Order: sequence, then structure tokens, then C-alpha cells
Amino acid sequence: MQAIILSAGRGSRLLPLTENLPKCLLPIGLTTVLGMQLDTLFKGGIEKVSVVTGFNAEMVDEEIVGRATGPKVKTIYNPFFQVADNLASCWMARKSMKSDFLLINGDTLFSPELLERVLTAPAKSIAVTIDKKDHYDGDDMKVTLEGERLLAIGKTLSAQETNGESIGMLRFMGNGPKIFKDEIKNLMRDNKGTKSWFLSAIHGLAQKDIVIDTINIQGSSWSELDTPEDYEICLDLFGTSMAARERFSVM
Repeated sequence: MQAIILSAGRGSRLLPLTENLPKCLLPIGLTTVLGMQLDTLFKGGIEKVSVVTGFNAEMVDEEIVGRATGPKVKTIYNPFFQVADNLASCWMARKSMKSDFLLINGDTLFSPELLERVLTAPAKSIAVTIDKKDHYDGDDMKVTLEGERLLAIGKTLSAQETNGESIGMLRFMGNGPKIFKDEIKNLMRDNKGTKSWFLSAIHGLAQKDIVIDTINIQGSSWSELDTPEDYEICLDLFGTSMAARERFSVM
């Protein structure tokens, strides 16, 4: 199993923190957002990672070169990061989707325990990692489920249609990578392709009656990083204290 991390964006909602610093390089504890992702993946047995870069990509390259340990990492530059959404980043990384892989948003932080639950879940072609909570807001990537099967995914799903949210981590196995790549190609041929999220491909596949499974990690620790408020949550959960660093074994 390998991993692909989508880290091309600047993170404009985090300004001025991201005036010059890519969102994935914001400090978390003794490392950075990207550093913690790579450390956690390596601890979980992932030895090969592709990172899609964009905004100030040379800074991300320097971060990776400066790492002493961890997985083997290559970067893939997305020159369209200023005018396209993350479906284009998936398009740039499609050659790395030749075998089983995890696809992870560059702004999703997760615990080793969560990663283990994803990696040890029953083998399925395509599985979306989800969490469940009492309330969902307009920024959540919500999902509609039938049992464990995903029927729809999107931010505009109504409360009646919502059964959980995607945390920004997907697992592809067997023929899953090919199914996903083919759908990416179809979407990128459309004039709206560059403005689409990669989860548009998942929604499209579900609408075509392709089986999309889910992995429920309710109770595990994770956080997304979109706003200064999110950053405070990430710092509290993952990195400002010695207890947090010891808890997640990322030192």
C-alpha cells in the first residue's frame, strides 16, 4: 500500500498564516502538518508516498529533502493549482495510481490508531473513510449511506440525506485504482473538470451504481485544517503539548 497526499493549495482561509507558507508546512508540535502525516503513515507501514505540490512548491521540496527518516517520498508539481481544484491534482498524480493506495487531503490530520483502522478494514475496491456526529455544517463533506454503501457525497446534501462526513482519506484496492482513474479522465474532459473536487468523481461513480464502500472511524482522532479555528484545534489535539506528541507517537 502506498499513499498520495494532495498538498497543492495555499490555504487562503488561513491567511495571514499562509501568506508565504504552504498550509501543509504550518507547524504542529515538533514538525509540520505534512511532517506529521508522513510520520504517521510511516509508523503505520506505508513506505512510499507521492505528494502533489503547488503553492511555493520549493518549500515543500526542502521540507521533504530535510527529513532524516520516514517513507520514500516523491513530489508531483501541479502547475494549475491557482486555477483548478483538487481533481486536477489527482489528474497530475494518476501515474502513481497503479496499485493499492490511500488518497489523503493535505489538510487532514489523523492518529495512528485511525490509520490502522483504515488499513485493516475488509478489502474493498473503493472505500471512503467517514465519521459520524450529531450535527453537520455547510462546510462538511457529507455522505448519504445505505448500510455501509455510499450513495452520494457533497457539501450540499440536506440534513435528511446526511448520515456522516468524509474525513478526506480514501482507500483504493484491486480494480479500484483503475475505476477511479477512468472517472478522473472522464471528468477532466468536461469543461467543469478543473473546477471540481476529486470527490466529485466518487459521487459520479456512486450515481453510476458503482459500489462505493465506507470505513467508519467514529471515535478516532482526526481534524481538518481550513481556518484559524481549525488550526487551534489541530494544535490542541496533535501537537502543542508533550502529552499530545507522546499520545500520537510522532516525535
